[in-house]
Amino acid sequence: MTLDSIMACCLSEEAKEARRINDEIERQLRRDKRDARRELKLLLLELIGLLIVACGMLSHSSSMAVRSCWMLAGIGTCCRTRRSRASQTCSMGDMSGTGESGKSTFIKQMRIIHGTGYSEEDKRGFTKLVYQNIFTAMQSMIRAMETLMIPYKYEHNKGNANVVQEVDVEKVYTFENPYINAIKCLWNDPGIQEAYDRRREYQLSDSTKYYMNALDRIAETSYLPTQQDVLRVRVPTTGIIEYPFDLQSVIFRMVDVGGQRSERRKWIHCFENVTSIMFLVALSEYDQVLVESDNENRMEESKALFRTIITYPWFQNSSVILFLNKKDLLEEKINYSHLVDYFPEYDGPQRDAQAGREFILKMFVDLNPDSDKIIYSHFTCATDTENIRFVFAAVKDTILQLNLKEYNLV
Repeated sequence: MTLDSIMACCLSEEAKEARRINDEIERQLRRDKRDARRELKLLLLELIGLLIVACGMLSHSSSMAVRSCWMLAGIGTCCRTRRSRASQTCSMGDMSGTGESGKSTFIKQMRIIHGTGYSEEDKRGFTKLVYQNIFTAMQSMIRAMETLMIPYKYEHNKGNANVVQEVDVEKVYTFENPYINAIKCLWNDPGIQEAYDRRREYQLSDSTKYYMNALDRIAETSYLPTQQDVLRVRVPTTGIIEYPFDLQSVIFRMVDVGGQRSERRKWIHCFENVTSIMFLVALSEYDQVLVESDNENRMEESKALFRTIITYPWFQNSSVILFLNKKDLLEEKINYSHLVDYFPEYDGPQRDAQAGREFILKMFVDLNPDSDKIIYSHFTCATDTENIRFVFAAVKDTILQLNLKEYNLV
């Protein structure tokens, strides 16, 4: 019998319990220290069109600093993440804001591909949001008709416009007549179609055409949003929302946060010791303006922020992954909205999506002042699940293998 066991026999029940608790705490501290060395953390934020991933230093406690990975996406709110003892842990944050870069859609794809997906009950929860998106879009086009001085071709649509405009979108929970017929008639009016074609001159959701062309299906009493309906729904982010998903024994926690310009001060201090940045830009924003300022081009704003990020002293040793999103919308838009009208330096052929996206890629790559730094790039369509599945697999390998191997996180 050892001395420890002899002493244990002499302890009171309270002392034994206290010792048991102390031993458990010591074991937990050892586990935490071991897991901290294997932990990957990501935070995402957003601005008008970017997604950033970064690896930095984050204190787990007063006695321990661990290497972490942050995912940032433009402008947003900094958040801290929880540890997982069972496996490696990645926390991601997310963004939302003015540019509809596809960040929220990207997060939904992660839930579909690597998370639990969307059950029927989950999809049912998006029903009112789809309805609200439809009303919001139509109200935006009606207001644009007035601003752009576009007349209705059919006189009765003035009355339909009044009916739709009187609706408080936040109180919309159903989709029924007279609103169904009013919105259908308005969508078929050449005046509204002209306003839609001129959408670059005001703010209109990219999902507008998708939902308007599906009005008959959405108006059915048995309507249940499809996966594509869920992916395309637009919901401004407020506060912080966390989405966990498992990827080959690594648990990612993607955090969705608000992302307007005014919130930059909330996350700028998170940029210390970053080793990898992932940036998301909407290819289709080349002819669009900001919500905050209708005199500023969205892509110029994204370029400015990208340049700031990659030249920031904290990021001098950071690798960069660039997502050029909404390639499908670029292919559609390039046929009638010419790049040269917004970027005079473009000397490629008109109506050529391939040439256009390569030009946009070069604009961003040329902002890199360090010839030794490689900018990894991917053209994406956030509403295409297979495309995002393929791209994220490549991104994961880039982050884990190239950036984190030396820290024993893979």
